Amino acid sequence: MTDLSKIFERMLEQSHAMAKAFNPALESFQVTGFDKLMPTMPKDFMDMMWGNAFNKDGLDAKTRLLVVLAGLTVLGAQAEPQFKLTVRHALEAGATQKEVAEVIYQMSMLGGIPAMTHALRLAQEVFKETQEDDA
Repeated sequence: MTDLSKIFERMLEQSHAMAKAFNPALESFQVTGFDKLMPTMPKDFMDMMWGNAFNKDGLDAKTRLLVVLAGLTVLGAQAEPQFKLTVRHALEAGATQKEVAEVIYQMSMLGGIPAMTHALRLAQEVFKETQEDDA
């Protein structure tokens, strides 16, 4: 174990102990629904922020968000709130459910079937939520 990893490990232990001291229920606290606290940005804002505002001929917001989804999928979609938020933003930026699923399927070759399956489950939850919101 390197000195840096020892420091990081100690920092995690200290923060865990501090959370437990504040409230014993925080020992096993899981953030659920965090993705719903963050609003979906409008497409034109995303194009300005992540699209071609700085590079006129660069990737548009939809493409950038699909690339982010690919990366999050390969990592095992461990950051569930961020993953779901990225799916919502990709849909808002013009991606279809089929395109989102295609990106996730493609990442099975790099991240494995369990990562793909988990990412698809999260994406389907977002698809269901967006359909309910539209109804």
